[in-house]
Amino acid sequence: MNYDYVKQIFGFIGILYLVWLLDFVLPLSRFGIVPRTQQGLIGIVTAPFLHANIRHLISNTLPLLVLLLVLFSFYPRKAVSVVIISILLGGLLVWLLGRNANHIGASGLIYGLAAFLIVNGFNEQKTIPILISIAVAVIYGGLFWGLFPSFRAYISWEAHLFGAIAGIVAVFALRR
Repeated sequence: MNYDYVKQIFGFIGILYLVWLLDFVLPLSRFGIVPRTQQGLIGIVTAPFLHANIRHLISNTLPLLVLLLVLFSFYPRKAVSVVIISILLGGLLVWLLGRNANHIGASGLIYGLAAFLIVNGFNEQKTIPILISIAVAVIYGGLFWGLFPSFRAYISWEAHLFGAIAGIVAVFALRR
C-alpha cells in the first residue's frame, strides 16, 4: 500500500472530526441532504462530513477507516472514483427519493464502499478480489439490516440503501 494513501485516509477522517468540532460554533448540521429542496442539494456533497453527535461520528469512523484502507490497498486506481460515485450518486438518490428529513453522516459512503468491495470481487472473478469480497461480507454482513426502514426514525436507511446502490453502480461503471 502506498503510504500517501494512508495519510490521505487519516486526513479525510481528521476532516470529519474537524467539521464535527466546527459544528459547535457554526450550525453546519443543517446542511445535510433535505430531499427535494433547493437547500438540500448542497447536502449531497456535505452530508458525509456532518454528524449528529460524537457517538454518531465514532460509530462511522472505524468502518470508514477499515473500508477505505482495504479499497485503497487493493483497488488504488479505482478508489477515488468509488468514493466520489458513492457520495454523489448515493446523495443524489437520497435527495430524489428519501423521506423528508435532514440526512447526515458518512454511513451512506460506508455502505457504498462495502457494496463495491463485495460485488467487485465476484465481478472480477479472481482469487484475491473474491477473498476480499468474502471477508468484507463476513465482517460487515450485519450492515444488510441497515438497508431497510427501522423503528429508529433518526437513522437514514435511505442513505444506506442508496449508498450501497451507488457502490454497485461504481463496480460496473469502473470495469476495465
